[in-house]
Amino acid sequence: QVQLVESGGGLVQAGGSLRLSCAASVNIFSLMAMGWYRQAPGKQRELVARITRSGETKYAASVKGRFRISGDNAKNTVYLQMNSLKPEDTAIYYCNAHRFTIGTPSDWGQGTQVTVSS
Repeated sequence: QVQLVESGGGLVQAGGSLRLSCAASVNIFSLMAMGWYRQAPGKQRELVARITRSGETKYAASVKGRFRISGDNAKNTVYLQMNSLKPEDTAIYYCNAHRFTIGTPSDWGQGTQVTVSS
């Protein structure tokens, strides 16, 4: 099992930026991929971004051009840089690891709250 610890959430005004971090208990290069999902109140959890161990990235259409996912193998950490934040980005953001199949999360962090005020 992979332990994941998120940090970096908080309250920010619309147009601002936040950087989320996700520290993994294993070498992230050993994973097929890592990613971020989010869940807003009353909505289903949705993919925000993911990055494979070869560096390929995928983004939700709603965040493309504003968010950037990256990884630091030396620190076993994945980041989500979020710029030009909008109130509709308000959600709990969950880090996840894909141990076996890209696109199928196998382990989840506890989540971190991101609130964007208008």
